[in-house]
Amino acid sequence: MAIGSVLTNTFKEELLGGYHSFNAAGDTPAGSAFKIALYDDTAVMGTTTTAYSASDEVSGSGYSSGGNALTNTGVAKSTVTSYTDFSDTSWTSASFTARGCLIYNSSSISGLTSNASVCTIDFGGNKTVSSGTFTIQFPTNDSSDAIIRITS
Repeated sequence: MAIGSVLTNTFKEELLGGYHSFNAAGDTPAGSAFKIALYDDTAVMGTTTTAYSASDEVSGSGYSSGGNALTNTGVAKSTVTSYTDFSDTSWTSASFTARGCLIYNSSSISGLTSNASVCTIDFGGNKTVSSGTFTIQFPTNDSSDAIIRITS
């Protein structure tokens, strides 16, 4: 598989170092600026992906390099799982094919890799939109489904 569905190694290290914040804007410390970029089926991404790259990013109408900004839906925990997720995001008037995506932190934080990777996600096959709306539907923000989950 060319794109793995994983949290990246650098994200886990940077998270422990305090470089990523999923707090809402206005919270202390302020939340990071997360984005999502789409990639074609020639992309190779997974645990060793360290940062956003335009290489193998999709191209086509309705899509701009770097992808869309994401809105975090909150951080929570259950007995053994901490988790967070994002609101759905869409590209309108779009025509392109995507195989997967990268969620990354576009914040300028001293000590943080520029456009630091968070996770890569494989869509399980090519997904094509033709003169329509391409939507990423994130799962429910709970301990069983959230896109980012840390468990014991």
